[in-house]
Amino acid sequence: MRCRVKVLLQVLLPVLLLALSARAGIVEDVRGALALNNFAAAQSELNAYQMQKGTSPEYLEAMSWMARALLANAHYDQAEDYAKQTQRLAVEQLKTRKLDAEEHLPTALGAAVEVEAQAMAAQGHKPQAVSLLRGALRSYANTSIEPRLQKNLNMLTLTGQPAPPLKAPEHLGPAPAALSEMKGSPVLLFFWAHWCVDCKGESPILARLRTEYGPRGLMIVAPTQRYGYGARGEEASPQAELQYIQNVWQQYYPGLAGVPVPVSQANFKVYGASTTPTLVLIDRQGRITFYHPGALPYAELRAAIDKAIE
Repeated sequence: MRCRVKVLLQVLLPVLLLALSARAGIVEDVRGALALNNFAAAQSELNAYQMQKGTSPEYLEAMSWMARALLANAHYDQAEDYAKQTQRLAVEQLKTRKLDAEEHLPTALGAAVEVEAQAMAAQGHKPQAVSLLRGALRSYANTSIEPRLQKNLNMLTLTGQPAPPLKAPEHLGPAPAALSEMKGSPVLLFFWAHWCVDCKGESPILARLRTEYGPRGLMIVAPTQRYGYGARGEEASPQAELQYIQNVWQQYYPGLAGVPVPVSQANFKVYGASTTPTLVLIDRQGRITFYHPGALPYAELRAAIDKAIE
């Protein structure tokens, strides 16, 4: 009996492992290896998948994660190589399919352009990085990766420039004043989303900074947008989602009561706020002094405000 069980396990175990691997997917496999900084294992996963299934959109997304990990570890030349290879293969696929036909291809292409630009800038080639991003924006305007490309361009070019105006066709709370009317006061833009956990985590930090710097003139504006769904990810009408946004704002951002909340996708596109939160600081002259995609701890944001409020 034991012998039969042993033989059965020997037969079934490889099949089970293969099934689990397939179920996990190449993206998860590669990211798991990269989380351990095991680049060799990640490359082996890529090689094995490519031999079996070819260069699918999922494969390209996994390759883009390799590029991202190399960039994070300051292996700029290798990161650029993987990014360029990902882009080349993605462009080949675009000859027979639309970019946003599924989720993996736009993620792969957007990340690849992002990595190449950031690697170039990190090596002192900022003008070339800016040129790359502007070219990509022309090529992929009105696609899902446009905000991501704009975000990266903003990171390289917005600091020191006049802040683009905000649109406010709808708003929660008081009507937001035009940024041009706020000159003379430092302004913090807090781009947030009703589903965003990191945004909610930033709420007490912003409330504390508002208390500390409000007397010195700091003003906060909190742009958001609709995403087509509300509570529990259920599809919602525009009016129902707007009500849900207001409920989330009141529940999770009590320290920001009275802050204007313009609701417009256009603001997210102009500022490239594909990451939430995105934090933008504008000085008293109306120029951007700080642009940061992602959450920030109190000390870092406070230091940025100190510079903008001078």
